Amino acid sequence: MSHLDTEIKNLKTSVISMWLLVLSQLEKAQRAIKESDLDLAKEVKVNEKRVDAFELKLDMDCENLLALFNPVAVDLRFVLAVLKVNYNLERVGDYANTIAGCAENFSKNFDKKLLKEVKLSEMFALSHTMLSDALQAFENEEPKLVRSAFQLDDELDKLTKNAEEVICEWIKKHNDQTRDALYVISIIRKLERVGDQAKNIATEIIFHTEAKMLRHTKKKLILKELDANTGDNN
Repeated sequence: MSHLDTEIKNLKTSVISMWLLVLSQLEKAQRAIKESDLDLAKEVKVNEKRVDAFELKLDMDCENLLALFNPVAVDLRFVLAVLKVNYNLERVGDYANTIAGCAENFSKNFDKKLLKEVKLSEMFALSHTMLSDALQAFENEEPKLVRSAFQLDDELDKLTKNAEEVICEWIKKHNDQTRDALYVISIIRKLERVGDQAKNIATEIIFHTEAKMLRHTKKKLILKELDANTGDNN
């Protein structure tokens, strides 16, 4: 194994570690909301510093690798993809931190039936699955595994739209809980953005593995590309 191969392998391992941390942050944020666990919410806030440190380290590692080894072809695409994936993961970490913060801001008399009516658990599950499947695709360098990032995004968008309507009706009937309802809207919108970041990550995986730039491409065309036979683009 060449020195470049070793550095690429180490970079991939670091990205996976950050990815797992971000997924853990999202899981803990969900539990903090569901269980009103303020200690867990604080833990997410503390770990946000680790996410930020990961981002800075990965950026530096990518810059050093580009400067010292001048990678080409698939290796160059990998480093460029990691730069983008790193940014997207950091954003997801920010969203998890914001969501956890909402657990600290809910009033003591907040009726958690609203969380069930807006199907918040389902939204968490969808966003988590999108990120998890993208991680598997990244680890295995198998772009077809990112299909869910585009397919499940439609479901996440539908739940978001429905949740906003449910919250409007909820506020009409429970105007004393308007403040809490606004925090729920904030959580929902952050989860929708997690889905957006998962899609961005998926396109970077496709770029790395297949040398296809599909950013800003419609989902139907991306899925068509994933279903097409691919050649060796190394």
